[in-house]
Amino acid sequence: MIKSSNPALGEKTFQNLQPALAAEGRMTINGTINKTLILLVLALVPAAWVWDKFYKGGAEAVSSWIMVAVIAGLVVAMATIFKKTWAPFTAPLYAVIEGVVIGGISAIAEAQFQGIVFQAAALTFGTLLALLVAYRTRVIKVTERFRLGVVAATGGIFVVYLISIVLGFFGINVPFIHSGGTIGILFSLFVVVIAALNLVLDFDFIERGSAEGAPKYMEWYGAFGLIVTLIWLYIEFLRLLTKLRQ
Repeated sequence: MIKSSNPALGEKTFQNLQPALAAEGRMTINGTINKTLILLVLALVPAAWVWDKFYKGGAEAVSSWIMVAVIAGLVVAMATIFKKTWAPFTAPLYAVIEGVVIGGISAIAEAQFQGIVFQAAALTFGTLLALLVAYRTRVIKVTERFRLGVVAATGGIFVVYLISIVLGFFGINVPFIHSGGTIGILFSLFVVVIAALNLVLDFDFIERGSAEGAPKYMEWYGAFGLIVTLIWLYIEFLRLLTKLRQ
């Protein structure tokens, strides 16, 4: 059974997809990798544009873009999850939208702490490569217990963040989560570890989807799910590094 704590790559993703195989071909690992690279490039272009916009006009010039992109990204992500056949169109759109978000956040962070963006990006892709090697060599094996642990931890983090956002509307800050103290740093480190382990579940999901002969458009869907996790991991690395520098 295919499972992932990434909501885009859940256990029911490949159900009822068989009728499309003959006409569209089958999902492959290489095809998913190629589409992931395409999505990364599509995200970098608007990220560079927003970065330039920030350094020309300051935070005021990009804050509204970030807010709109966050909402739009959530809408497009939900549409992709619930309508997988749209993935060849919505996955690239999602990448472009999230490029605006990460570009704005990165520019703001870099203005405060020089070099932090390069460090976060290097850590993100270094983690991706290391975990990919560990997964391919079976140093890390995706067992049912492993899946359950990562899913439970991811769900817990989601609940904590959701509570933090809701309380924020009432001017209440959840202690330790956003602080630079020891507990805040340990919390961010924990979140980084869980985000990284989600990559392993994504690798497993894509490999199993290819083995089960999912439709060709699922390459875009698998790439979309991987991009979701990578963006989350990058943002969490930024947050951790920011706390360490405070």
